[in-house]
Amino acid sequence: MDQVLEIERVDLSCSVNNAEHHTELNGVNRLIVRRGQPFTITVHLQPGSHIHNGLNINLIVNTGPASSEDLDTTVKFGLSKFTSKTRWSATAVVTSENTLSLTVSSNPSAPIGLYQLTLDQANGVTLGQFVLLFNPWCPRDSVYLGSEDKRQEYVLSQDGIIFRGKPKHITTLPWTLGQFEPEMLDICLKVLDQSLQHLQNPGQDCSDRRSPVYVTRVLSAIINSQDNKGVLVGNWTGDYEDGVRPTAWKDSCSILRQWYHQDFIGVEYGQCWVFAAVACTVSRALGIPCRVVTNYGSAHDTNANLLIEHFYNESAEDIGDDSIWNFHVWVESWMSRPDLKLGYEGWQASDPTPQETSEGVFCCGPVPVRAIKEGDLTVKYDAPFVYAEVNADVVDYVILGDGRQVKIGDSTTEVGQCIITKAVGSDERVDITHLYKYPEGSEEERQVFEKANHQNRLIQDEEEPGLQVKIKLTPQMMVGTDFDVFAHVKNNTDTPKKCHLMFYAQVVSYNGKLAKTCGLTELTDMNLGSTEGNKATLRVLYSEYGKAITQDRMIKLVAMLVDTESKEIYRATKTINLDCPSIDILVQEEVQVDQPNVVNVQLQNPLPETLENGVFSLHTVRLTDGPPLIKEVGMVGPKEIITAALEFTPKAAGVQKLVIDFHSDQLSNIQSYKNVVIGK
Repeated sequence: MDQVLEIERVDLSCSVNNAEHHTELNGVNRLIVRRGQPFTITVHLQPGSHIHNGLNINLIVNTGPASSEDLDTTVKFGLSKFTSKTRWSATAVVTSENTLSLTVSSNPSAPIGLYQLTLDQANGVTLGQFVLLFNPWCPRDSVYLGSEDKRQEYVLSQDGIIFRGKPKHITTLPWTLGQFEPEMLDICLKVLDQSLQHLQNPGQDCSDRRSPVYVTRVLSAIINSQDNKGVLVGNWTGDYEDGVRPTAWKDSCSILRQWYHQDFIGVEYGQCWVFAAVACTVSRALGIPCRVVTNYGSAHDTNANLLIEHFYNESAEDIGDDSIWNFHVWVESWMSRPDLKLGYEGWQASDPTPQETSEGVFCCGPVPVRAIKEGDLTVKYDAPFVYAEVNADVVDYVILGDGRQVKIGDSTTEVGQCIITKAVGSDERVDITHLYKYPEGSEEERQVFEKANHQNRLIQDEEEPGLQVKIKLTPQMMVGTDFDVFAHVKNNTDTPKKCHLMFYAQVVSYNGKLAKTCGLTELTDMNLGSTEGNKATLRVLYSEYGKAITQDRMIKLVAMLVDTESKEIYRATKTINLDCPSIDILVQEEVQVDQPNVVNVQLQNPLPETLENGVFSLHTVRLTDGPPLIKEVGMVGPKEIITAALEFTPKAAGVQKLVIDFHSDQLSNIQSYKNVVIGK
């Protein structure tokens, strides 16, 4: 007969258990464990109570608002001689006449979430609550990751680096993921509770949380607010007056806390790297290994034909729907794929930035990176869209006044130029392009294109016959300066050619959306002899582009060459990323916890005009308490060097990042960072 235990109190041993389960960074005031791994609690009976020989008790665990045994969100189990590695189980050791040590081991495939642990007896005594997370340290868990260095980086590290810019002008943005910061775990669990799946069927949703594939797909939808009470509102208009400009964010915690405390109203505003960083924070908080990746030359294929088709009118205006983002950021999560064939385990790409719908909702992935490389577009989820992002061909057309469609160029290398992520254990970048695609022009690449029903065009190293036009740049192009760019034209034929060149600059955002032209169009007529070349110079003036430049500081150059006799059109484009000034950061070598310190910063105004409402801010999410430290510097004259001192008192030891941001009415999105060792 089962013994009824009169319990006085239960010690959940949070300090010991959390440390053993790699969750102590969440704090030790409650029990947070990872699935498939035992934890031990101590049950103290009422004074005078005794534990009989041959103790026989049963335990119940349940999670979710509508838990049931059918959904495996309620599980009953008794005591065993040994804990099981494949199911819920428990062992008991009597440590004194009224003290019992219980060791509980969870199913490595159990749903994650907040659990109740109950003693199954007449009075139904609750032993305590615990949070169960995915477990990359458990070989039977579907998120198991064999390398400890990678577990430290992709699960436990709270610091990230996000890469932006262009392949030849890569910029780094330090980002505090902060998955172990106060409130973060509860907020991340609440993110799942606001999903459409949970609101429609909470019982089934909580049951499905056993699968990291399911959870990752839910996150790709709920991080954006397109269909639901998602975390972030996307904005690519350049008008952010009623919210926060995307480049101002430096950490995920501020965004998640704002969303949580304002009753799940989408936070304004985010762009791709912000969506990805927040998704990475939530994934790591839940125990899914995750990293942020950047794809340079990222295609947005709107009609799923694996081609990016640019259509231009005779004024060279882009009138098509497809686009190529200068860069795009998404996440990869590590897991097995029992729903797919062997070989598709490992990194899975998912994208919380709302671009196209999938199964009626703005979400994307997860899809095995390996499937993208092999051109297997039949696998779940959204393989054709991700494949096009990294490997689509580009075809350019001009629509003439009489309605005729004329092809003016194509490229097999413009999309997916390189794909990078932060290195394990350092702030360096790692090129992972080879994980997504075979080398351009290789036999494997051609086979992949054939499998994807997509024609591959070999890259020609030698100069092609006919007319050629290329754009060349000057070495230094600092924002605020005037500079020259050049269109080089060559006639690679045996006959003279009469040509007409149109060469102009146009402000562009990182996602490929064009703004108004800078008003810098040049029209040039050329007579070229056989094998003869020529060039046209375009002077790009700050007085023109400064009126339209966005926070991305990008300008697209377009050269269109028309053979006046044959009417054939040749086109070259190049996007430039204007340099920005660096912020010099000076901090003393020895910095101690709880000791006031000063960081001195310096910046030169690169613009030929006065900066108004200049502000330095020190972002140290895990270094100080409270919001970013602000230092207003007011007006900064043309080319003037401005300095400021910001005081901070570090609250945590270890290597921390001092992130300095400068913003003014005329110049923003300027940041630098410095790693600082904080002594105890």
